[in-house]
Amino acid sequence: ISGGVYKNAYFGMSYALPNGWTELYKGPPPSDSGRYVLAQIQPDTTATRAQLLVSAQDMFFSAVPARNALQWAVYEKDNLQSGYKMELPITQTNIAGRPFSSFSYWSPVAELHWYVLATEVRCHTLEFVFTSPDTKLLKDLVIQMNNMVLPGPGPSSRADGAFPLCIRDYAESQYLIRRVDPIFSEHKFNSVPVRVIIDSRGFIKHIHFLSAFPDQQKAITDALAQWKFKPYLEHGNPVEVETGMIFGGERARAGSPAVD
Repeated sequence: ISGGVYKNAYFGMSYALPNGWTELYKGPPPSDSGRYVLAQIQPDTTATRAQLLVSAQDMFFSAVPARNALQWAVYEKDNLQSGYKMELPITQTNIAGRPFSSFSYWSPVAELHWYVLATEVRCHTLEFVFTSPDTKLLKDLVIQMNNMVLPGPGPSSRADGAFPLCIRDYAESQYLIRRVDPIFSEHKFNSVPVRVIIDSRGFIKHIHFLSAFPDQQKAITDALAQWKFKPYLEHGNPVEVETGMIFGGERARAGSPAVD
């Protein structure tokens, strides 16, 4: 956050905060299932009771049966804890030029309302959750979201090729030419979720570990440096691809190849 604007380069997002709002606390690290707390934003005074939680769920590694933003919203709506009441049903709306799934619920005991808005960017469900006892304030905050900047809608959630094309299970496709499995020096039972960006020549150019031990990161990085894919063509032109994969887990043994 700088100059009253929250920016996230990965998602191509720029969000001008409401007047007097700021981020007081940082969120936790991402979960093994790819849940990220991107920002916790609230008024810098106690005069206004409200909060905005911006989060992202990596849909490659989601622990719930949801593959897009709408299914994610449906799952959340269907799994509200007891004591919470639905206020507005799930609807499809357009905010800042993008499709959003939205719904709201409230707690009669706490007298708080939650407005939930979710969209999909780069195979993540990007979610905005506003909380306040004041429903008029919440409605105004949702309207102000139209001033936010997000990449244009599309299959890859990218604008003018600014982001890689996001493809699920791409590492298991016919595009994979050469694969070298990592050799782990120690046996650990954790799975290692990894996001990678493959350049237009078919080589892995960027690796993002959601959760891994240092020795696992090194072994996987060394192996992925040797992977090769056929270039992916979009409209006849080679483009970058982003995908996810999982290494390790209970099936991996020390000195043996990992399986994903």
